[in-house]
Amino acid sequence: MAPMPQTLDQYGAGQDSAAAKAAPPARAQVEDGLPAPRRWWAIVAISFGTALLVLDGAIANVALPTIARELGVTEGAVTNVVTVYQLVLVMVLLPFSSVGDKIGHRRLYQYGQLLFMVASALCLFASNFLILLVLRALQAIGAGMALSVSAAMLRQIYPSRKLGTGMGVNSVIVASSSAVAPTLGGYIVGHAPWEWVFVAAVPFAIVSLLLGRALPEPEPRAQPTQWISSLWSALTMLLVIGGLQLATHDDALLGATIAALGMISAFMLVRREWGRKAPVVPVDLLARPVLGLSALAAMTCFISAGSLMISLPFRLEGVLGYPPQEVGLLLLPFPLTMLVVAPVAGWMSDRIAPTKLGVTGMVIAIIGLLLLAFMPETRDPVGFAWRLSLTALGFGLFFAPNTRLIISRAPRDRAAAAGGLVSTSRLLGQTLAAVVVGILLAGSMGTGATPLFVACALAVVSALCSLARFRTMKAGQAAGATR
Repeated sequence: MAPMPQTLDQYGAGQDSAAAKAAPPARAQVEDGLPAPRRWWAIVAISFGTALLVLDGAIANVALPTIARELGVTEGAVTNVVTVYQLVLVMVLLPFSSVGDKIGHRRLYQYGQLLFMVASALCLFASNFLILLVLRALQAIGAGMALSVSAAMLRQIYPSRKLGTGMGVNSVIVASSSAVAPTLGGYIVGHAPWEWVFVAAVPFAIVSLLLGRALPEPEPRAQPTQWISSLWSALTMLLVIGGLQLATHDDALLGATIAALGMISAFMLVRREWGRKAPVVPVDLLARPVLGLSALAAMTCFISAGSLMISLPFRLEGVLGYPPQEVGLLLLPFPLTMLVVAPVAGWMSDRIAPTKLGVTGMVIAIIGLLLLAFMPETRDPVGFAWRLSLTALGFGLFFAPNTRLIISRAPRDRAAAAGGLVSTSRLLGQTLAAVVVGILLAGSMGTGATPLFVACALAVVSALCSLARFRTMKAGQAAGATR
């Protein structure tokens, strides 16, 4: 019997090598990533595509007061410009992952960009609030079409040995776009009509489309369109997320009832999807302990990071008395640290077991969160900055390696489903973070250290999921040695 690999990384590399040898020659290019220089053009194309989607999701926040004033709606109602976008995006990710497998990933990705561009252009002519919300929903559908298959295409673009590097580069694009969005949005609102905020990302779509021929060739598969499962999945997300948001901001009893109906619907949908070939809801992937635990770790980690960043402005303004313009500067160490850490963590995940990086990262994040929670309530920008940067270091060491693990461990014919799972975990985590902070604020606990303790507890859950995943992988390795 051949000797077993000594590390999990060697184990994964051995699996990839064996899979490459067994692959048909016609798929060799896909298995090994795109050849240079096409790979570099493909990386640029998908980077611009990622940037436009992240920008559009965050840039509108700065314009909300102006939109409320000019369209004559309340400040509470205008937040639906952001909420509708996020909600529709979460609803369509999993259904479109299934569609991408049917018609080809590149084709769906570019269709989504085209729809996004059309909806963005129409935002220039939004004459009332209802039309704007409809167009934001169309933008979200286009973004969902592209996001649902972007991770699967990253797996095809990069060689397997460099997939972690690819995930790190993608994380840099996400972090930098998130950091730029508020500044860009503020500049546009200050120098142009607010409608142009929704068109700001269109140039990125144009560049991505022009370079789109470099992306992996579409490989459509002959499989039936699962309309019932797709619509059911979208409706379930609507009930769960919409109910939680309603419970947080308006009617607690009605919102909780709707969310409970959503949970019942989710249970029934999972039962329906169980055992199906290529299910819309990736229960086949979640049933694999390594992937299921990784997805849970990702979601809890995003809730933790989101709770931190949403709650801190309330503490900085309400308790410490910082003006709004200084709050933005105080929060800047988090995205700046992520910009540096993300590519390094991605590169390291190609050489070090993702679980080791992830658990280390969560330990660092927990320490940072506790230091922030117990920080004296006095103005100390330097002390706040290094604590926040330390926390970002921990989260940065987790995100890219965990994503790499989910994408690389999924079967190749389920890569789009794995990518949809990654994006859904991120967006669901970010949405639930807003719900968590909203509940704490409603209970007069959102401006102190309580949100930081909640974020810390969620980071502990994420670390425990990563440790459980490690034990599962070791058990699988030991079982393989005995056969």
